[in-house]
Amino acid sequence: MSVLADTGAMPATAGLLGATALAVDHVDSLVLAGVRDAHTAVAGRVHSVTDHLGGRLERRMHDGITTAVYGGIGLGLRTAARVLRAADGYQFGPAVEDDPRGRFVLSAVNGLIGDRLREERPEMCFDAGIRVDGRDVALNRAGLVEAYPHAGESVVVFLHGLCETEAYWRRRSVPRGTDETGHPSYGDRLAAEHGWTPVYVRYNSGLGVAENGAAISALLGRLVAAWPVPVGRIALVGHSMGGLVARAATAVGGSESWTGRVTDVVCLGTPHLGSPVARVAERGRVAFGRIPETAGVSRVLAARSIGIEDLRDGLPEAGNLPHASYRLVAATLTRSPRHPVALAIGDLLVQPRSALGTPRRGAELFPGADIVHVPSADHFDLLNHDDVYAALSGWLAGPRPSERTP
Repeated sequence: MSVLADTGAMPATAGLLGATALAVDHVDSLVLAGVRDAHTAVAGRVHSVTDHLGGRLERRMHDGITTAVYGGIGLGLRTAARVLRAADGYQFGPAVEDDPRGRFVLSAVNGLIGDRLREERPEMCFDAGIRVDGRDVALNRAGLVEAYPHAGESVVVFLHGLCETEAYWRRRSVPRGTDETGHPSYGDRLAAEHGWTPVYVRYNSGLGVAENGAAISALLGRLVAAWPVPVGRIALVGHSMGGLVARAATAVGGSESWTGRVTDVVCLGTPHLGSPVARVAERGRVAFGRIPETAGVSRVLAARSIGIEDLRDGLPEAGNLPHASYRLVAATLTRSPRHPVALAIGDLLVQPRSALGTPRRGAELFPGADIVHVPSADHFDLLNHDDVYAALSGWLAGPRPSERTP
């Protein structure tokens, strides 16, 4: 795709109507096709019996009617998609990046099928980029000075999870000093209380973890090189898949100057050993594919992105930075992490063992890491939770690089 060289921004032609057309395409190719194939398979079993009873005429009538009905619906969907895409080409309707809901939908779609979008619908795909107020930041000195007028030497980088955007870090967040219910975001609180400069990354979570790690390593290398003041300390904070991407970025960035400044890697609900949801999806794809009536469901599951597939096994082989401290946060729906429900589903998406990198057999992935358990919380509560911030505040409250004793 064509992107702005210094931003990772999307082309100006990507619009909300185009995103709607993309959704219609997939209703046609996956949902309608799955329903049609299931109907055909069930009807075939019934007709295999009725044919012996003289029901061949009824079968021909049924097949003719269903072919016409499904064909008509499919034609209608494809026509609607073409009309929407044509209107989007003339830039009718808002640009997808101009609306928070459009950015939300686009990031979700990229998470689900981002690898295919890059080939089939490049105008709906985006590269990794640094974001401020929903906009990409030019990674040059002028762009960074404008975006971060109060840039400090301690930078905390936030990496969202699958199908998320950088806006997820403001979940249940309100501006400081207001009377509204909720809490300021982690970035706002760390900036106000400890002088950190928060940097939010958006990336295409439908791409592979290793590919995203390489892209973000290059991105952070450019960020550090052009930062308004010398960077003395970097903390990486990743939610869910974002923790895997952070680890992948440090693994491929060994020769990059930015990795030598990383002092903390914080993983919130990260499936280091894989997610049971991703494993169930793969088993479901295989099982449903064996039965004609459910083959459509199998195709839907098979259409998931490489990014989702990477969550099946996690990232057990990536090495750790020897000079960085690793901080691991696991949540469970129950108060006790040893409750059977907690052991089975953890925070609903990630089990405690996976979040803490402690396999049943073999060595733990993060020996000596700081560990925090958040009780009675789900996967997305970790994006803004008092217990998590208390831990972050303690971990990142150390002296700034310029204040350390040589």
